[in-house]
Amino acid sequence: MNFDQAFDVLLKHEGDYSDHADDPGGRTRFGITEAVARKHGYTGDMRQLPVSAAKAIYRADYWDAVRADDLPAEIRYVVFDGAVNSGVGQSVRWVQRALDVADDGRIGPVTLAAARAADGKSLKAAILAQRLRFMTDLRHWSSFSRGWAVRIADLMEG
Repeated sequence: MNFDQAFDVLLKHEGDYSDHADDPGGRTRFGITEAVARKHGYTGDMRQLPVSAAKAIYRADYWDAVRADDLPAEIRYVVFDGAVNSGVGQSVRWVQRALDVADDGRIGPVTLAAARAADGKSLKAAILAQRLRFMTDLRHWSSFSRGWAVRIADLMEG
């Protein structure tokens, strides 16, 4: 899966505009929080954030940040989606813990080599198990558990 394909899949999970009272991200569009949009120079109403701006943000802050193009195909989208949902460092740590390498939250040569040597299906399952355990401990689990669980189930099947 390349970035364009990953972005299209991601938008199906992230949806359009949201301002859920229990979401610490506040106003979002396409899953991009207002704070992140502002960091990237967007000054308009979040309801009007262009999809092209969201795409550029996802590319720079998530896809490139987890070095998705360098990851094995089996885990590329899972790591990207985890970064979007829980942060780059956290998603990378799930990978590193699943690989039993130092979990510093950065994709480097050791993590890449271990990921490339691992069985892709088993690694994907281990990453998603790490993610699900993490998410069940979040204080907002009661508000968002259904959507998060469905998202992880979709990743398991995909």
